[in-house]
Amino acid sequence: MRTATDDMIWRDVAGLADIPPLGGRVLVTATGEIALLRNEDGEVFALDNRCPHKGGPLAEGTVTGYTVHCPLHGWRIDLSSGQVRDPDCGLVRTWDVRIEGDRILLRLPR
Repeated sequence: MRTATDDMIWRDVAGLADIPPLGGRVLVTATGEIALLRNEDGEVFALDNRCPHKGGPLAEGTVTGYTVHCPLHGWRIDLSSGQVRDPDCGLVRTWDVRIEGDRILLRLPR
């Protein structure tokens, strides 16, 4: 019997140097655009590249700590959970990220 996790695979998507600290890049996949974002500690996060408010491109947002600020209206989204922070509400899909050496891998559908 196949499970949902059988339909996912780790894919090498970018080099760590491709994403500047406190910056982001867009990854285009079969499931849509994914924002790869890096905080000041060098941690990399992956979220759908679309704010739930008006669809702002999160890869163009400002990263502070564990938050990305949507470039359109400043909505604050938690990088780990995708949860929109108060006073706004909503959720952005997140993707599993793994760093191997200087490469970024995402867990994506086959």
